[in-house]
Amino acid sequence: MTDASGIELSASLEDYLEAILRIIQDKQAVRAKDIGKRLNVGRSSVTGALQALAQRELVNYAPYDVITLTDKGRAVAQDVLRRHEVLREFFVKVLAVNDTDADAAACKMEHAIPDGVLERFVEFVEFVDRCPRGGSKWIRGFGYYCEHDNATGNCEKCVELVLDDVRSRQMANTTEKKAANLASLKPGEKAAIIKIAGSGGIRRRLLDMGATSGTLVEVERVAPLGDPIEVKIKGYHLTLRQEEAQRIQVELVQQ
Repeated sequence: MTDASGIELSASLEDYLEAILRIIQDKQAVRAKDIGKRLNVGRSSVTGALQALAQRELVNYAPYDVITLTDKGRAVAQDVLRRHEVLREFFVKVLAVNDTDADAAACKMEHAIPDGVLERFVEFVEFVDRCPRGGSKWIRGFGYYCEHDNATGNCEKCVELVLDDVRSRQMANTTEKKAANLASLKPGEKAAIIKIAGSGGIRRRLLDMGATSGTLVEVERVAPLGDPIEVKIKGYHLTLRQEEAQRIQVELVQQ
């Protein structure tokens, strides 16, 4: 597949870049044996792949030395990882597929899916999160449908529950609706972006990702002292300083 940088890579080489990035995230230092163990391939296969990636200036590689990604290689690896995680999240969150099968399917599809189609997956997951007819209850309903011979259950009761939920949200919004900044959210909480203040690098990065007013952001981890903050936006994983997160005004999304 040709990646966003215009580099032609086989699915196998993309897998190697993704594996290197994941190992870096887990343990910082990457050696050939770590890659072989993660991908379940022999040493000669790893060596050949690393040489091919080094020729494309995607990795810094020398025998018996620590392997690192170049800036170009990191960008490609992050793109592959994002495709995998977007697909996996869709399979798990929307289709109620188990983690193992979702990972396997994502591994096969991540190398061929066009960017435009991938963005639709992202937008659909956001839609499910935000639409009153969606959410976790709707997903559980789909799981019931799959597990009970396509039986839909009590549709009338389901519609009534949705209407009750919408009315409850409307009442809560009129009395408690408040803007907050991203730094005030807890891990697992999601919010819609209202405004990105300032004109620094983080603003440009978010806009380049397509993050605008209304885009969903999820807080994944917060350091013990509140700095830094790890978030996910449109399938991208970002690490923000607390002061950067404080400049992002958001509205909490009820789940």
